[in-house]
Amino acid sequence: MSPKSIKILLLVEDDFGDVRLLREMFKEQGSRKTELTHVECMGDAEKHLANHAVDIIVLDLGLSDAQGLEAVRRAHSAAPHIPLVVLTCLDDEALAAQALQEGAQDYLIKGEIDARGLLRALRYAVERKAMEEALFMEKERAQVTLKCIGDAVACTDSSGDITFLNLAAEQMTACPSGEAAGKPMADVFQIINSTSRETIPNPMEMAIRQNRTLRLPPSCLLIRHDGFEIPIESSVAPIHDRGGQVLGAVIVFRDVSAAREMARQIAYSAQHDFLTGLPNRMLLNDRVNQAIHLASRHMKKVAVLFLDLDGFKHINDSLGHRIGDRLLQAIAKRLVDCVRGSDTVSRQGGDEFVVLLLEVDQPEGAATMARRMLQTMAEPHSIDHHDLHVTISIGVSVYPDDGLDAETLIKNADTAMYQAKEDGRHSYQFFKPAMNVRAVERQSIEESLRRALERREFALHYQPRINLKTLAITGAEALIRWTHPTRGLVSPGQFIPIAEDCGLILPIGKWVLREACKQARAWLDAGLPLGTVAVNISAIEFREENFLEGVFAILKDTGLDPSSLELELTEGVLMKHADSTALLLEALRARGVRVAVDDFGTGYSSLSYLRKFPIDALKIDQSFVRQITTVADETTIVTAVISMGRSLKLRIVAEGVETEAQLAFLQAHECDEAQGYYFSRPVPPQQFANLLDTGMSEKILT
Repeated sequence: MSPKSIKILLLVEDDFGDVRLLREMFKEQGSRKTELTHVECMGDAEKHLANHAVDIIVLDLGLSDAQGLEAVRRAHSAAPHIPLVVLTCLDDEALAAQALQEGAQDYLIKGEIDARGLLRALRYAVERKAMEEALFMEKERAQVTLKCIGDAVACTDSSGDITFLNLAAEQMTACPSGEAAGKPMADVFQIINSTSRETIPNPMEMAIRQNRTLRLPPSCLLIRHDGFEIPIESSVAPIHDRGGQVLGAVIVFRDVSAAREMARQIAYSAQHDFLTGLPNRMLLNDRVNQAIHLASRHMKKVAVLFLDLDGFKHINDSLGHRIGDRLLQAIAKRLVDCVRGSDTVSRQGGDEFVVLLLEVDQPEGAATMARRMLQTMAEPHSIDHHDLHVTISIGVSVYPDDGLDAETLIKNADTAMYQAKEDGRHSYQFFKPAMNVRAVERQSIEESLRRALERREFALHYQPRINLKTLAITGAEALIRWTHPTRGLVSPGQFIPIAEDCGLILPIGKWVLREACKQARAWLDAGLPLGTVAVNISAIEFREENFLEGVFAILKDTGLDPSSLELELTEGVLMKHADSTALLLEALRARGVRVAVDDFGTGYSSLSYLRKFPIDALKIDQSFVRQITTVADETTIVTAVISMGRSLKLRIVAEGVETEAQLAFLQAHECDEAQGYYFSRPVPPQQFANLLDTGMSEKILT
């Protein structure tokens, strides 16, 4: 059974920037079932833990009232059974390692956390804590059992004949004390080495002869007179009289069958996944390295396949973790059935599996296996009267072409798997070096983005929105531009998705909104007929906890009238959590802020849903506008949107107008407004001010 899901997370952090970043990572990954409770200091954390239950604690090691290991110890003392993950800076990895020894399950380095990695680390911490607790309970039960039985005790005289057996010794040797009395120890039981099967010299005689306490080797077996064998731990000591003369010896031994089995289970659990019984990542790494060693000697190849389930989260969320766990077990069995006995199927955690294929002659052998797995996994899984359909995405790396060690091979297979997902899922991809180049490129852009704001590398350009009846400028859309010091102009399509992934879209978005409002206020103060300034709002920004307060604060700081601001949201943002979205839009409308649906027609909204939202405008996506004079279906869509907008009393704006024919079509169908290169590219503020001053009608007519 899998560990419980994380429902309540306690974050102990005094850096509000880090708090906001972590919150956004949860939202980005869709972890909305997790309640994140934040406190700023250790004292508040202790009070909270005394009165509230939590599933996991994320603890900064640099709090104002608790530093380093002191914070870990206090958190562990306040909640000894709760998984603990510590946050540390780049130069504190040694401290983080000490924190693990003090009871933390994992540590995360600030600045190196990504959303997927954060959720994976928290999930693994919960799993490890659950495993620790389960193993502890099992060990505790075994120890209590041994204490209740008691240690076996046997005594002999100086001649080596038995004089006493306690009840535990009678039970272990299957020989009553009266029957054993006066017999040599060898007639009642023997002790042998379990490895060599050789009889160990009589420990009683050794203790008497050496006159000191002795411990027997740890690999001892007690052989009863009926031949039954019991693993034991034993120590023996001489018995003295008052004068110090040796009278005999006493041997104390215990049945360690349970303890040795427990040790075996612990060793097994440390190397196997608790849910599926498959090797875990630690055992997999060991086997991959062994396979590499053998392959290098025999001039063979080794293939690593990294598998991720497509659609598993939906099944887990809709049908519950019990069904999800059984599905993972069924998938594990199918994978094992696909491979040879010499190959290894491993579960990395969550819905990720890694398969090690030994002694592959050619990469095509790995491709054949990947295709077999795709076919096998595509067949439905029948679980509790549910026919569950999941597919897999597979990345393949091959030794020695794609890596010379386990870590590199697994990492490259993981990279190839994500490429398979991007290519449409239910497919496999071999690793190519260019994939790493893209990953490195992405990381480089992310690092540069983190410095771009403070280095003032961003600028806003403005594209005019035109009234199609009067050809007057009715507003502007603010569009961000990034000039990198060495790369030059970086496309928004390249850096905006990265900013969203790493959470930087929040500070960047706030900067855009503030700059746009400040510029609009300046144009209005100069007497220029702006109308409204439109700003795009991402899903992450819109779902940010203090989104409304942030918008209203910027309007207040810049002095811009709310009616001069229009926020553009995509259909996807509106349709997700429709009820809460409606409340946010109503709050914006109450203050006078306008709202437009951006890229309309590319999502899944319906007329009934649009009626629920207090919106002002629909912006027809440019992909439809570009083809209205060439593709009949696109013409029908644009005409329908204009008609629908008119019925809802909404303003209709066409995006991406580039030709006179497109303009004529939109005017003929009474579209309200348009923007696009036909009128003007996005331009810097001063150039846009000139457009406001001179107007667009003459330019368009000429």
